[in-house]
Amino acid sequence: MPDKSGKTRITFSFISTYFARGAQTKIMRKFVAGLVVPFCAVLLMSCDEKKANSDATFTKADSLTDRYLAFQDSMLQSWNVMINDDNQKIKSMHNLLHELLVISTDERDQITKFEEQLDQLTRLRYTQKSMGNADVVEEYDFASTALVRELISLAETTPEFANNPTLQKLVEDIRLADERVNNYRDDYDLIVLQYNEFLDENKSYLLEANRNDSLEKRYLFQMVSVE
Repeated sequence: MPDKSGKTRITFSFISTYFARGAQTKIMRKFVAGLVVPFCAVLLMSCDEKKANSDATFTKADSLTDRYLAFQDSMLQSWNVMINDDNQKIKSMHNLLHELLVISTDERDQITKFEEQLDQLTRLRYTQKSMGNADVVEEYDFASTALVRELISLAETTPEFANNPTLQKLVEDIRLADERVNNYRDDYDLIVLQYNEFLDENKSYLLEANRNDSLEKRYLFQMVSVE
């Protein structure tokens, strides 16, 4: 007969080995889990910290870029308001000469010369870059002031001036526009001054943000007038 006790011992040994290995596997799983969880926690904390630092850097750069663009828009708007008003003044001067030509044909030669001077005045006008040269602004201001005075004097000494509302209004428009120029320049200078200070404080950050602009300071009318 087969030895049943031998089979029983083999079976019991197999079962014991199986459960022993199962116990070791469970212990190993717990051990590995005990290592993985803290490691993952440290990894996540590290990622969160890097993300927080990255977000902080991006937010500062983004904020500075927004302020930079806002300054650009403000300067452009202030400049355009000033130039448009100056254009309107020149247009009023052209209209004044036209009205004078209609009522004073004897002054045709003089009025023609004034028209030529007025055309030259537009070509003489400074730009945001050329105004760095004080002579450019000074030359324009001298020519503009002289022409305004001569045209107003010519209009007001015309016998028809007292009874001509069109001439009166044109003269008033020209005079007021000429007086406004300093106010517009002061407004522009205020924005440029703030912009230049902003560049001094943040130029390195703006360069890191890969701004393609030159990041150069703008000229002030105040500096030009002092020179």
